[in-house]
Amino acid sequence: MKWGVAVDLKRCIGCQSCTVACKAENGTPPSVFWTRVISKEEGTYPFAYTVFMPLRCNHCSEPPCVPVCPTGASYKRPKDGIVLVDQDLCVGCHSCVVACPYQARSIPESDAGYYGRAKTPYEDAAYRKWRPGATQKCTLCVHRIDKGLVPACIETCPTKALVFGDLNDPASEISRLIASRPHFQPRAELGTDPNVFYLT
Repeated sequence: MKWGVAVDLKRCIGCQSCTVACKAENGTPPSVFWTRVISKEEGTYPFAYTVFMPLRCNHCSEPPCVPVCPTGASYKRPKDGIVLVDQDLCVGCHSCVVACPYQARSIPESDAGYYGRAKTPYEDAAYRKWRPGATQKCTLCVHRIDKGLVPACIETCPTKALVFGDLNDPASEISRLIASRPHFQPRAELGTDPNVFYLT
């Protein structure tokens, strides 16, 4: 089994639902965004348009962040290829942050709330799983996957621009989309073999 995500660039409308769903589900600190959507204007008047591109950790098959970690905090799950960080082993050395070519990792220095130093009850509960000074990144909502659910960003997308599934199953929706649509993997030339595919 190898989990992956397909992003249909023709369907994404830049609504940021995935960004909001990710923060709500994972309770990340104010400065941390595991999922974000960037935009770019294309064409010229009167045929100008905007392209939206959701960005996230690519859960690479050959993740450059894993071998540089001196403590083994960054690792890839053998059973499904999800790249994770053990908060208890991370020493905040920034090696993985520098090694990641996708800028998908961050190290928050504080766990302050959105509204100043005082945290809301939600923030107080959510931040307990994250240690200030330790690396954070998209987990692909592994806690949901292990319960048979899809990641929060996938479930929330109103246009179904995000598709999640097993890349090793040729009958899965994601495999059929990749086989039938033009696509690219971000910065695939680096040899990371990303498991996020952008359908064009």
